[in-house]
Amino acid sequence: MSDITVTAANVAVLFPAKAEIYDNIAAVAVTAGQVLYLNSSGKVNLYDSNGSGTLQPHGIALNAAGAGQAVSVLKRGFVNGFDISSLAYDAALYGSNTAGALADAAGSSSVILGRVKAVSDSSVTKALYVDMPWLTILT
Repeated sequence: MSDITVTAANVAVLFPAKAEIYDNIAAVAVTAGQVLYLNSSGKVNLYDSNGSGTLQPHGIALNAAGAGQAVSVLKRGFVNGFDISSLAYDAALYGSNTAGALADAAGSSSVILGRVKAVSDSSVTKALYVDMPWLTILT
């Protein structure tokens, strides 16, 4: 399992009119591109595939935020900023055992959090499509 590299400065939503984005308050400092879950205090914290109580994915952070600050979270849609160029189209991405990271293979949990998709431009650019399963109970 390898974590997917993120360039935080390049994290940006593609097709924002079709994206599902929510504003939340960060429980800890977060960086754009990190995977988050909603904790019992109603704040977002770093998702961790092998962490107890952290397995309900909420989305991808779209901006950096300190603890107690607002962070925009992408629940569903296309996003840039992830180094997925070496992955096959439609490859699944999973939550990593590294807090806040995505990985190219399942960690302790095998829930798919995103897929590598083709953007319909002349280069058939690869983009990450995320669709966080809020209503799924993960174990």
